[in-house]
Amino acid sequence: MKEKYPLLEIIDKTGKLVPNAYEIEITEEEVKRFYYHMIRLRIYDRKGRALQRQGRIGTYVPFEGQEASQVGSALALQSDDWMFPTYRDHGATLTFGADLDRLLLHWNGRVEGCVPSKEKNIFPAAIPIATQLPHATGAAMAETYKGTKNVSIAYFGDGATSEGDFHEGLNIASVFKAPVVFFNQNNGFAISVPIEKQMNSETIAQKAEAYGIPGVRVDGQDVFAVHFAVTEAFERARRGEGPTLIEAVTWRFGAHTTADDPSKYRDQEKSEQMRDDLDPLLRLERFMKNNEMWEEEWITRIKQEIEHELDEAIARMEAYEKPNPADMFDYVFEEPTWTIAEQKEMLRRSVK
Repeated sequence: MKEKYPLLEIIDKTGKLVPNAYEIEITEEEVKRFYYHMIRLRIYDRKGRALQRQGRIGTYVPFEGQEASQVGSALALQSDDWMFPTYRDHGATLTFGADLDRLLLHWNGRVEGCVPSKEKNIFPAAIPIATQLPHATGAAMAETYKGTKNVSIAYFGDGATSEGDFHEGLNIASVFKAPVVFFNQNNGFAISVPIEKQMNSETIAQKAEAYGIPGVRVDGQDVFAVHFAVTEAFERARRGEGPTLIEAVTWRFGAHTTADDPSKYRDQEKSEQMRDDLDPLLRLERFMKNNEMWEEEWITRIKQEIEHELDEAIARMEAYEKPNPADMFDYVFEEPTWTIAEQKEMLRRSVK
């Protein structure tokens, strides 16, 4: 099946164009736009882990290594399209235009951080696995009924393909030709479970055959390949030709979450040794240097601007008034049940 679903690659690990790859025009402006967003996510992600270790936010979900997949796909969206992320796709949401302050409040456990943005069609991050796939299908169908050309994208990991929602989302989208892209980031593990213990299929892309839709397999460390594949799938969807399943073969260097110890189930030293070949940021940097697009002054300036942007946002997050613990009881039901009212009263008495 890997022969039938070859890995689409446009730039290799040395930053050179792959011979006989798709002929696409890559402008310096576009390359720098990719790099800006990818370095912004790398700096943000490392700050997120540091904040958690310092006790300044709660559990954090890192994504280092998956920046090309998230940036390449998010930049293919148009402003009125829909994004359905998982808990690991905050890089994609930031790239699409999510509010940084609100995202930090989310990781700080604040109710305010869970309020969807009014500026962008970004669904709240799905914590349950694969539940966002039927939602993305429904939103895409709604746009079709309204007569728009808007599309949706659903992000999910390899573990989500073991869930019933995966089948339901793809099946309904296929039947109704919903303009949706199902974007899988296959990093080889669903927490500690390796992909070979989840399925006998050689690829995730081949699962598209069961639904009569196109399946595409792409190098998730190559931002150009990801962007090209997703853009092509969106164009197909806007023409009314239905959904596409894309498998981005990627690698996450860190833990599943900051509550996880990946050394229990994989060799972390080997993972770091693979960085030279697999780090998507290194690959793009090499491409820029090979093509005389690397400008040290510009790189230094944008890194400083990003650091300043993040530091100011963190300061605003930490300046927020302390949250009311009773808020956790107020958004479960429209009218609280007697059990919830009792628990809220117990909390009130205990914090006096």
